[in-house]
Amino acid sequence: MDEVEKKSPADLSRPTIKAGRHYLEGSEACVEGALLAGLKVYAGYPISPASEIMEHAARRLPQFGGRFIQMEDEIAAVCTLIGASWAGAKAMTATSSPGFSLMQEAISFSIMTETPLVIVDVQRPGPGQGYITTSQEDVMQARYGHHGEAPIIALSPSSVQDMFDLTIEAFNLSEKWRTPVLIMAEETVAHMREQLIVPDLETIELVGRKKPQDLGISPEAYLPYGHDIVPPLANFGEGYNINHVSLAHSEDGGVGNYSLKVHRENIERLHQKIEGNVNEIARVEALFLDDCEHVLICYGSVARTGLEAVNEVREVHGIKVGFIRLVTLWPFPEEKLRNLISRVKTVFVPEMNLGMMKHPITAALRDKCDQVISIPEIGALHTPEKLVEKILEMAKC
Repeated sequence: MDEVEKKSPADLSRPTIKAGRHYLEGSEACVEGALLAGLKVYAGYPISPASEIMEHAARRLPQFGGRFIQMEDEIAAVCTLIGASWAGAKAMTATSSPGFSLMQEAISFSIMTETPLVIVDVQRPGPGQGYITTSQEDVMQARYGHHGEAPIIALSPSSVQDMFDLTIEAFNLSEKWRTPVLIMAEETVAHMREQLIVPDLETIELVGRKKPQDLGISPEAYLPYGHDIVPPLANFGEGYNINHVSLAHSEDGGVGNYSLKVHRENIERLHQKIEGNVNEIARVEALFLDDCEHVLICYGSVARTGLEAVNEVREVHGIKVGFIRLVTLWPFPEEKLRNLISRVKTVFVPEMNLGMMKHPITAALRDKCDQVISIPEIGALHTPEKLVEKILEMAKC
């Protein structure tokens, strides 16, 4: 694949957040990261507990010459992002679980048309309206909620720092792989306030989409879905004929020559583009794996209490427990997990749901452990005490 454009923030004279130490809410850090990544269009609809992202974007985006618009609903919001992206603008929205459900058709459309955009889901419990507390109940919807056979990229922040860093990463991944990217945040992370360290702005690497003119492809020779596994994306108004279509299509975007072969090649390329590059896209963090007899695997804000529990169990009770955090939920980093773990007795999986990510973890480590134990919680973050109690109960069996 041809190298995508990499650059530092384009205009440092803009009123960006300054390098150094800050004290921000997670929602604010998300917007500040998006602005540094080049956000130009935010379209949204208010919903708890994600409204603070929209409110901060409304304050800050106009200072960058960007466009903020409140839409009539979540469907209109995400569809606005699609048009903005086609015109060349980096675009983002934020919602919570009921609104995330409404966005699924447009997410599927964006995958098929290979449209870069970023969606932040500040998860709350369900089903239905559920409540407005914290949750990790949308993690399977992130992967399988949209119709059709196509993968997606989803990141899981655990801190205010992550809300900043992973928002920048989400834009980079979206532009590089020409796909929508999801930030699966939680009320816990979105509403907490803590330290944020912003590095020297010149050191922040940004990725821009591949464009046909940069690759020497003339308008006459341009294929909207051709040239590479990640096709170069021409913006509207730049002289290229663009045929964005969400039907199964050939490289030129045409649908008149439909065949099963064309359909299969279209879908397999979309699949291979993401799933064939899992090890490049996905990230995990790990500690204490050299000597562990058990391992705790978690993601999002649960990683905060999870790591505290692991430290206590190791230091106070002398039980060798390792720690793994999934930074990337999708594509699922199966090979990375298998390479990290040689053999353990128990895998503990605490989640703010009834055990959703336990299933791909179990499939990945099916021959690497004796048992996988789910530690569920609904509507609240696990306490370290609850995790320690469960680990001690099972580790001493």
